[in-house]
Amino acid sequence: MLSLFVGVWVGAVIYAGNIGVAQTFTWITEAIGASTFNATILIFTMLLGAGIALLWKLGGAMAITRFATKRIDSHRKIGVTTWLLGILWNFDDYANNAIVGSSMKNLADELKMSREKLAYILDSTAAPVATIGISSWVAFEIGLIQSQYENMGITDQVPSAAATFIQSIPYNMYSILAVAMVGVIVISGRDFGEMLDAENRSVKTGNVIREDANPLQNIKDDLGEPVTDDAPLRVFTLPVTALVLTVIGGAIYMGYAPDRTLIEIVENTGVATALVWGSFAMVATAVLIGVGEKMMSIGQAMETVLDGFATMLPAVSILVLAWSIGSVATALGTGDYVTQFATGVVSPMMVPVVVFATSAFIAFAIGTSWGTMSIMTPIVIPMAWTIGSQSPQFIAVAVGAMFSGAVFGDNCSPISDTTVLASTFSGSDHIDHVRTQMYYAFTVLIATAVIYLLYGMTNLSPLVLLPLGVLVLVVLVYGFSEIDASRKDLDAQPGRARSSGRTLTSDD
Repeated sequence: MLSLFVGVWVGAVIYAGNIGVAQTFTWITEAIGASTFNATILIFTMLLGAGIALLWKLGGAMAITRFATKRIDSHRKIGVTTWLLGILWNFDDYANNAIVGSSMKNLADELKMSREKLAYILDSTAAPVATIGISSWVAFEIGLIQSQYENMGITDQVPSAAATFIQSIPYNMYSILAVAMVGVIVISGRDFGEMLDAENRSVKTGNVIREDANPLQNIKDDLGEPVTDDAPLRVFTLPVTALVLTVIGGAIYMGYAPDRTLIEIVENTGVATALVWGSFAMVATAVLIGVGEKMMSIGQAMETVLDGFATMLPAVSILVLAWSIGSVATALGTGDYVTQFATGVVSPMMVPVVVFATSAFIAFAIGTSWGTMSIMTPIVIPMAWTIGSQSPQFIAVAVGAMFSGAVFGDNCSPISDTTVLASTFSGSDHIDHVRTQMYYAFTVLIATAVIYLLYGMTNLSPLVLLPLGVLVLVVLVYGFSEIDASRKDLDAQPGRARSSGRTLTSDD
């Protein structure tokens, strides 16, 4: 938080030409209140914290752990289950982190999966899935394309913005390969980099977080013991079901009209608002269960709600400052400064990889995919239209590469809101999550850059190139894990001992 605040302050000094205090707090205030979307996400985050606190206090988290333990009994199974849930929940990256993380965290602890590993799975099945699923991201992305088509006056020369987006999906190669990378990691059980250290620590010692770590959310320390250790499963399932159904139903309600297609419903709905409705439904259902079944009084329920708000204060603080530094980058023209070096010197063959690399750099620096897309779209589409000889297909390629780079930054930037929320809902130390995930994100970055270069040189279909990209990931994961494990004298597959029923001790 200190580094983010200093970053905002330095930006204010450059921008305002004075000590910058007034401008610093103007940006911070606007990050909270000028955007109703940001304010809505803060309310959702606080309410979800209250809902999670109620589930914990009522014993619902233990109930789902008891239920799932009978069916999920290994590192591989908990990893694969979390991965598949992350893919299925493609409506929103925030909700993905919150729902999947809250559901899986206790079971992952039980099976000695490190919090860093859980945070990685959440993070890499949040933005990468949301950017190509039926989500608020898709509505935002289509809107950017449509706006640019209108500004350029080419709406009658190109397919619809929605059609361009659909055509761009196979070229959003980082997102697709990032999700595939999670599958390779959880199925093979192999790790490398600092994740290898974290997983060996967790399996050997049972410490799912390192000593002296500062997890963004530590439910047990913040809320105390549950009121019962024998709660029925409905204490967990009913509030979570209320959350999911209300979010989906609310989104459909706001976006539906008789003559609208599914894409148009997504374009016209308000997923952030639906998330607030859903998180409130979760809290209300949990309070009704707790008070109605005499597990807690109404006073205790309200105390737990306030305690839940408190657990989210670190995440909320970082979110606000992350949004603020995005404003700094916009005000200083960071995106234009970086992209000016690419325009005018890029050949058609190099457009995908240059657009991808530029978007990735900006997204990592400013910590927001949406901000990066907003900066890059007015540059990428005109550039692709000119360099690609006014080919709509070439625009789809460039747009896919731009979205790809934007998701990379969102996936591993320490100031990305999605990265912060992955740390929050996994209970991981935020910097530990960033450090361990970085190795995997850059592995996918390398594979993606190679595939874009091959596309530029050969013009092969993504249906050929993407499987090749997955094969490159498999080779890299196996190679890196063997080399790193040998160098550190650690097990390259730390979770397999747990799968075989034998828990490693420090003597091993």
